[in-house]
Amino acid sequence: MNAKQAPRSEFERLSVSVVVYRPDPAQLVQTLASLGAACAALRSIRPGLPVELILVDNGGLPDVSVVLKELAAHDIDCTIITGHGNVGYGRGHNLAIERSASCYHLVLNPDIDLDRDALIEALDFFDVHPDVGLLTPWIGDDEGRLQYLCRRYPTLLDLLVRGFLPAGLRKLFVNRLARYEMRDLINERDIVWSPPIVSGCFMLFRTDVLKRLGGFDDRYFLYFEDYDLALRTNELSRVVYLPTVRIVHHGGGAARKGWLHVRLFVASMVKFFNRFGWKWL
Repeated sequence: MNAKQAPRSEFERLSVSVVVYRPDPAQLVQTLASLGAACAALRSIRPGLPVELILVDNGGLPDVSVVLKELAAHDIDCTIITGHGNVGYGRGHNLAIERSASCYHLVLNPDIDLDRDALIEALDFFDVHPDVGLLTPWIGDDEGRLQYLCRRYPTLLDLLVRGFLPAGLRKLFVNRLARYEMRDLINERDIVWSPPIVSGCFMLFRTDVLKRLGGFDDRYFLYFEDYDLALRTNELSRVVYLPTVRIVHHGGGAARKGWLHVRLFVASMVKFFNRFGWKWL
């Protein structure tokens, strides 16, 4: 796909929001550096495209002044929103979404490495498919293996098995989890249209679609806000899995992060099922 063949508005802009709460400093710097490299590659195709990074400090933001200066030197506007306390993941992103005046808005985790061509591939695809409102990428782990983070609508059993059972016991449910994780469709090559649920670690929206949705539902403090937003986006616009857009995700599951995260996971799961409907088995 060639971006030079696609019509683009002179008002095209990209905004990016990253919400942090006591992040790993080295990983955050790495994420921002990869974002800067991807933006530089994008501007080699789209010269002068305005980019704004909005860093939302929910608490414990380390000193990232060096990398922010490097981004600013490459004409990436950098804003830090701070002083509001730990308001949660979705509400933190909403602080940035409310102020964004862009064509595209990227919701990005602070534990993501972007491939250099990720934004080129993504915006080229948006140019050719004006009906797409949300794009999710190929997501790899630290060893370069595909993470299956597109999902079908979950049952309670799916979530409990995937989130909390030891690996040995999860093998008893391998076929069930494969269906939930869309392993029959998600791969390295094929575009997949309308996955019901996609990961919040990288969600690239048309900003007008995101604003019409009202951003994240801030009743979720942490977990399931991306499930909620993806399902609502599917009702309003097209969602696509595009494997030519590639990232690496260094995150982990709730059960590996301690009991506080388990409690947050369960509380958000109940809110999710109460809103969209319970499926047990």
